[in-house]
Amino acid sequence: MKNVCWQILLGLIASGAPMVGAQTKTVVRFGHFPNVTHAQGVIAHALTRQGKGWFEERLGPNIQIQWFTYNAGPSAMEAIFAGSLDLTYVGQGPALNAHFKSNGEEIRILAGAANAGAALVIKPDGPIKTASDFHGKKIATPQLGNTQDISCRAWLKAQGFKVTQTGGDVIVLPTANPDQLGLFQSGGVDAVWTVEPWVTRLEREARAKVFLEDKNIITTWLACSVKFLNAHRDLAKKIVAANKELTDWIQAHPDEAQKMLIAELKEETKADFAPEAVAQAWKRIKFTTDVSPELIAKAVEDGKDAGFLKGSTDTSKLLESP
Repeated sequence: MKNVCWQILLGLIASGAPMVGAQTKTVVRFGHFPNVTHAQGVIAHALTRQGKGWFEERLGPNIQIQWFTYNAGPSAMEAIFAGSLDLTYVGQGPALNAHFKSNGEEIRILAGAANAGAALVIKPDGPIKTASDFHGKKIATPQLGNTQDISCRAWLKAQGFKVTQTGGDVIVLPTANPDQLGLFQSGGVDAVWTVEPWVTRLEREARAKVFLEDKNIITTWLACSVKFLNAHRDLAKKIVAANKELTDWIQAHPDEAQKMLIAELKEETKADFAPEAVAQAWKRIKFTTDVSPELIAKAVEDGKDAGFLKGSTDTSKLLESP
């Protein structure tokens, strides 16, 4: 009987019949925003959709990538806390907030993705000429506590303004990126502090003028949960290498990268992004996997100045190389 069973087993192997458990795959749940500054995530999502996955090809046949899109960093961080997301491209503000909120036990930064690409814009013929002219004005930011919101509040404080989450000398009005244009055009706000491609959109469609370009800032990080990192350290190492390779490819092939990004953004948002607008936005963004300790320190100070980071702000565990 044993010989018969053994012969059947050999026959199944020889025929290529699937074995129980042989097709089991490790699922990696990956997040990004439908945004130019999340180009690595957008492009990788597009390639997965086409069956030519960038990460999949570099992680091996037993890995399945599931992509999730978010419109704001706090939502992505909540998904990691809830255990429904493993990694995500995310801004520095939400990542730092989540790291400190969990006492350094839940979030790790594996690599950089993009710097710069944000700006404060004003009306070209409006009353704002100098920093002091913002007194009594309204400024829109993408979301309370997001990277640009924190930068805006910290900058206003540095100019001597008293700014609270509900008012102060200058009113900071959290407004979703797609809604900023209409509010700016209607006079509902006097200025907008936002990130690409929305800066370019405001320039092109509302004749907005850049008052201040935020160049020395971490715009996008590759973050992961501590649980995922501890359970899949070898896999995380491959993901970091694949992210570096993809970033290098984006830098070397900007035209092709922009075409792929525009097509995928339309899939995700159902909106058209003009190629010339994306090309204009691209010039403000520095795609890089480097993570500057100086920029991390600046981000922490901005978070403190804006009133979002209180208590311990120890970043000794924040960065971790798999």
